[in-house]
Amino acid sequence: MSAPSHAPDSAEQAEQTDVTDVAAQAQKVRGDSDNRSLRQIAWQRLRKDRVAMVSGVVVVLLILAAVFAPLLAKWFGHPPTQFHQDLIDPARRTPYLDPENPELGPDPWGGISGEHLLGVEPTTGRDLFSRILYGAQISLLVAFLSTLVCVALGTVLGIIAGYVGGWVDTVISRAMDIFLAFPLMLFAIALVGVIPDGVFGLTGNGLRIGVIVFIIGFFNWPYVARIVRGQTLSLREREFVEAARSLGASNRHILLREILPNLVTPIIVYSTLLIPTNILFEAALSFLGVGINPPTPSWGKMLSEAVPFYQTAPYFILIPGLAIFVTVLAFNLFGDGLRDAFDPKTSD
Repeated sequence: MSAPSHAPDSAEQAEQTDVTDVAAQAQKVRGDSDNRSLRQIAWQRLRKDRVAMVSGVVVVLLILAAVFAPLLAKWFGHPPTQFHQDLIDPARRTPYLDPENPELGPDPWGGISGEHLLGVEPTTGRDLFSRILYGAQISLLVAFLSTLVCVALGTVLGIIAGYVGGWVDTVISRAMDIFLAFPLMLFAIALVGVIPDGVFGLTGNGLRIGVIVFIIGFFNWPYVARIVRGQTLSLREREFVEAARSLGASNRHILLREILPNLVTPIIVYSTLLIPTNILFEAALSFLGVGINPPTPSWGKMLSEAVPFYQTAPYFILIPGLAIFVTVLAFNLFGDGLRDAFDPKTSD
C-alpha cells in the first residue's frame, strides 16, 4: 500500500508561501528602491529637504531676475545709471522725505516709494532696485563662467591623474599643491590693476570680466581636481571598469563611458558649492576697486561706495550686503542639500 503523495506537496507549497511572504515584506521595506534610478532616489531625498528646496527656488528666482534685469528695471524701476539729483538733499547727502517740500527733511527710509522700490543712492539718486538687478548679472555671470572653467580644468586633469597614475599623477598632484599655495587675491589685485585698456579684442568691463574669470578658473581648478582624482582612483578598480578593460575597451572609452558618467554627481554638487565662493571673490575685487569699472553696477562696488554713509544712510550698505548674503546662503544651502541627496549613506 503506497503512502499518500499529497503530504510533501503541501509542505512544499507552505514553504513557497513563506518565501513569497518574506519577499513581499522585504520589497515593502525597501520601498521599491530597486526599481528607482539614482536620480529618482536623489530627487525624493531632495524633496524631503525643505531648506534645500526653498534655497533652490531662491536660486532660480535670482537667476531669472539677473536674466530679465532690463525688463524688470523698465517695469519697476529706472535705468541703473540714471541720476535723480532732484531727490537728494545736497547739504545732508540724503534723499528728501518729499522732494516737493524740502523743508520736511530727509527720508529715514532712503527714498523708498512706488517708483523706487529699494530707495535711491544718497549721492546720485540712482535707483537701487535696478542697480541690484544689474549687479546680479555681473556677479552670477562671473561666478558661472569661472566655475565652468574651474570644473573643466579640474575634471580633465583630475581624471588623468587618477587613471594614469605614476609620474603623471605625481606631476599633476604637485601642480595642485603649488596652485593651492598661491596668494590668489594678491595676484588678482596686481593683475587686474595693471591690465591695459584692450587685449585680444576685449575692452572695458568685458576685458575685466574675462581676466577675473581666467584668474578664478585657472587658479582654483585644484579644488575640483582633488575630488575628481580621488573618485577616479576608486572607480578605476571597480568591477565594471575591469570588465570593460577585459573586453578590449580603449582607455578613451573607459574614461568617457565608464568613469566620467560616475563623476557627474560629485562635480555638480561641488560646483554648486563653488559658485558662492566665486561670487564673494568678485565682490571683494570690486569692493577693493579692481573689479568692474563704474558706472556698471556691482554689489561689491556698491558696498564700497556705501561705507562713508553707514551712519547717515545705513540702508545704502544694507541692501547690497543683503543681496550678497542671500545669494551666497541660498547657493550654499542648495549645494548642501544636493550633497545629502546624492550621498549613498543618507537614509531615505
